[in-house]
This record gives sequence, C-alpha cells and structure tokens, in this order.
Amino acid sequence: MTILRDEFLLEDSLIFLNHGSFGACPKPVFEVYQYWQRQLEYQPVRFLGRQATDLLAEARSELANYLNAPQDDLVYTPNPTTAINMIVRSLGLKPGDEILTSDHEYGAMDRTWRFICKKTGAKYVQRPISLPVSTQAELVEYFLAGITPQTKVIFLSHITSPTALIFPVEEICKRAREKNIITIIDGAHAPGQISLDLEAINPDIYTGACHKWLCAPKGSAFLYAHPDIQPRLKPLVVSWGYESENPGPSQFIDYHEWQGTRDLAAFLAVPRAIQFQVDNQWDSVRQRCHELALKAQSQIDALTGLPAISPPSSQWFQQMVSVRLPPEIDPESLKNHLYDEYHIEVMALLWHDQPFMRISFQAYNPETDLDALLAAFEKYISKEEFTHENN
Repeated sequence: MTILRDEFLLEDSLIFLNHGSFGACPKPVFEVYQYWQRQLEYQPVRFLGRQATDLLAEARSELANYLNAPQDDLVYTPNPTTAINMIVRSLGLKPGDEILTSDHEYGAMDRTWRFICKKTGAKYVQRPISLPVSTQAELVEYFLAGITPQTKVIFLSHITSPTALIFPVEEICKRAREKNIITIIDGAHAPGQISLDLEAINPDIYTGACHKWLCAPKGSAFLYAHPDIQPRLKPLVVSWGYESENPGPSQFIDYHEWQGTRDLAAFLAVPRAIQFQVDNQWDSVRQRCHELALKAQSQIDALTGLPAISPPSSQWFQQMVSVRLPPEIDPESLKNHLYDEYHIEVMALLWHDQPFMRISFQAYNPETDLDALLAAFEKYISKEEFTHENN
C-alpha cells in the first residue's frame, strides 16, 4: 500500500507521530483552503454578503452525508471547545444538578465544566474508569451505575484524549435517552479515525474536529444537535442570525452559523478532505495504521514490562494508542529528548500521576517511523542513558 507522505506538507526530516494533537493537512486539501481564502479577498462583499450562506450549506451537506446526519442539524464551528462552551451555557443547570462524566476527559473540557458549575452550583461528577479496561459491555454497566436522581447530563469522549480509548457511546446514549438524560459526546478524535454514524449513535449533542483525523484545515469542526434540544441552545456569539430579518429553514443554523466577519475557508475545504480520503481508500489506510498501533502497544509494553491499558483490538483503539511509561520517567523530558535528538514528534503526558506516551499513526507514516521511535525509546530507557538523563 502506498505511503502518502508526499501528499502532506510535513517537514521532510520530521518523524510525526502526534497527528492526534492538531492533525496535518494534505496538499490538495490545503490548496482548496487557500482557494477559498482568495475568493474572499477577490470580492469580500460578494463572497460574504451574497455567496457565503449557499457555500456553507453545500459544505454542511457534504459533511452531513459523511456523518449520516441531517444537514440542518449540523453547524460548523472553529473547534469542539467553542461548541461545548456554547452548550454548557445553554443548559440552564441548577444547584445540585449533576453532569456524569469519566476521569479520561480532555483537560479543556474539564475546565469548561468546572467553570459553569461554579456559576450554577451544579456538580461535575468524574466517574473513575480504571485501567486496564476489559470489555465495552462491562464499561457501560459500570459507568451507568454512576447515574443518580440528580444526573441531568452525561458528557463523554467518543475517543479519549489522554488514553486514546474508544468508549461505547452508542449504548450509553441509548440507555441515557431511556432515562431522559441529555447526552453530550466529545468526538474530537473520531471523524476520520473511525466510521461515524450519528443516526445510529443518536446523541443529543455531538461535536467533532474536522482538522484532526479528517485532515481538514485548522479551524474546522462541527456541532450536531438533535432537533429536540436545538430550541434550548442559545448563540455563543449573538449576530445577525438572531432575530433574523431573513430567517432560513433552520433557526439552529440562523443562530449559530453566522458569527460576524471571519474566514470561512477551513469549513469550505472540509468536502475536499472527505474526498481525499475516499480517493485514497481510507478504510485500508486505517487498517494499516491500526496494525502499526498494535505493534507499538506490544513492543513498547515489552520494553517497559508494563501491562497494556486495553486489549489489542480495534474495538478499543484505532490509529492512536496510549502506553504506560515507567513511573520514574518525566514525560516532558522524554518528549523533548525524542524531538531534540531524533526529530520525533510524539505525545508524552502525565495522567493521574502516571506517565504515558500516546502514539498516532496516519497515512504518511511508514513502519520505519515506528521503528525509529522504538529504537530511540529503547536507548532512552536503557540504564546508562536514563541514569545520565535524570541525574
């Protein structure tokens, strides 16, 4: 299978194993992104005043088909963080209300919920999910046992940021709906990395990044809202769509799409990112990357002697995998060492006082990239070098 390194703009000397943080954009997609930026500057009034609404509708239609969701239940946002900030301010939380979540959530989201809880008196309940995980059915039952009569919202990652685990959100959303509990799914890492069917998941809210695994330009993400909850969602930025003089068929789109003058090019390039993956048989790309992730899990765990955090299965991880590191390793020092000495970009982090390394594989990574990481890491943890680094 062809390695698509030449299709991306990454530096030639870089071994890039951290796609999960900010993504990487292919050249053909970036060209379309720049095309739309130029169209804006050629005639700004025509573009923003006469064409933008139709262009955004077309781009939403392409994304909706990809996600299997109605296009008027989707709106583009710059990132999932912006979307969630609007959501939390719209829920009307009251003192004593509980938001049930896990302890594997993205730090910016934890901060957002703590912020709103301080203002409202609600409680952010982080249910600990210990490692290793075993079966998804067991996780569902354990997590839902955290529901109390005060639980009003379930907030959960589809794919976790620190541990790279795929959570069984479809079953959790189903069970929550039976209890009239609102579900908000943070799918930042899902679009492009796994097949995504929003009709099947049936959440109340789902937000995902397009700039990560879908490989669209930075500043492209989406918010899906079920029609039942849309009337509750107040615009984060009040602009011309509120009390619109020319309302469209969807008040949800009117309220949330137009946020004043801004660059829309990243949104308009999303259809080209989708087509890029179609053109390059992305199911095969995902499978090859998953095989590299399996090897990374096995080989690094063998080097450290530490247990895997999940079974070696695509049910639990796809193109991104997290592995434990020995407790004496400082993740920031390891990350800097790998980059400074070997030009390897990889995520290393401290999570619950345990160091982890999160490795991402994308269409541009040959197996030699993993080999280089394994060789550098083995040398780093050898007694001589590790002792030298930490004394």
